[in-house]
Amino acid sequence: MMVNVKVCGITRAGDAALAAKLGASAVGFIFWPRSPRYIEPAVAAGIVRSMPGNVVPVGVFVNPTREEVQEVAGTVGLAGVQLHGDEPATLCDGLPYDVWKAVAVDSNRDVTRARVDEVPDEVTVLLDASDRTRRGGTGRTIDWEIAAVIAAERRTMLAGGLAPDNVGAALRRVRPHGLDVSSGVEASPGQKDPDRLRAFFNAVRATHQAMGDGMRAAPRRTLENSR
Repeated sequence: MMVNVKVCGITRAGDAALAAKLGASAVGFIFWPRSPRYIEPAVAAGIVRSMPGNVVPVGVFVNPTREEVQEVAGTVGLAGVQLHGDEPATLCDGLPYDVWKAVAVDSNRDVTRARVDEVPDEVTVLLDASDRTRRGGTGRTIDWEIAAVIAAERRTMLAGGLAPDNVGAALRRVRPHGLDVSSGVEASPGQKDPDRLRAFFNAVRATHQAMGDGMRAAPRRTLENSR
């Protein structure tokens, strides 16, 4: 089975449909008004109703209240929630959805480790580039050495500047549970480029076939001994 792929920053039904056709396991909707990929919950709900049932709709939030998450999730029909701000770990507790917590990868490995360790074990860690202004969709890659260590230890989604020309190398180096792509397959923020989206999935499939069952069999490492 191919590695999970979430196409994030969806604003158009056609982009969601193409992502699903190409094999996306999830699509992401940004509910942070300051994002150029922001989508109104009512619009996202219409897109979700048009999607096949095997594609998970994920809502991306930045520093929300629990009530906000639950209200938007109910309106849209979300099955997953991605917390992409400075939310306390307690916000993850008891949410009746698949929960992903974004962790900004710092050049200081001890800082990154401390951030990861704050995330409950049952929550998926999403590793992304650090940018307190844009909160994702930066187009910047992260330190794959650090990411590989974390992916060997717990359920991890890899984000941060993934694109058709680097996703193969990212998969081989990090071996994450899944990938999160946004700006790397866009014509402009919130507008996916069909050719780049196809090229991305083709690269993922080609790498998966080349690596076979060994894709997620990375040797166990620690941040300390990988320095």
